Amino acid sequence: MIKLDRYDIAILRVLARDGRITKSKLAEEVNLSISPTWERVRKLEESGVIKGYRAELDWVGTINASRIVVEVTLARHTERDMRRFEEAMQAAPEVVQCYATGGGVDYVLHVVSRDIYHYQRFIDSLLVGEIGIERYFTYIVTKVVKSMPDSVPEWE
Repeated sequence: MIKLDRYDIAILRVLARDGRITKSKLAEEVNLSISPTWERVRKLEESGVIKGYRAELDWVGTINASRIVVEVTLARHTERDMRRFEEAMQAAPEVVQCYATGGGVDYVLHVVSRDIYHYQRFIDSLLVGEIGIERYFTYIVTKVVKSMPDSVPEWE
């Protein structure tokens, strides 16, 4: 695990908010000169802390899609069963996020589908695909209150 200091954390906060910021503006915001700032960015990239840069898209607003949260419990909890389920989630374009969780459910999925009918066909395909789902619970997202998937927490 890489040790981050206050400058690294400041850099990550700024880049999470604006991945297209210029080198000089980034240096100004974190209160360092350009060369040390950019060297830190390069090290954060090489270490894998910064995985990449991308555009944040609003598919739901653009194509009038539905957001759905799904809790999934598997019938069995062997390594093979979990790997089979996770591989199916990796291959499913509808699944935009999948978290393995501890507690009452095994996985939480964030699904984007064209509409509820499309979502139901997707779930039906998972169930007939025999990937080990024992039960699932569906929650339709009616409003996004906060969405900052790559933000850096404010604690230190």
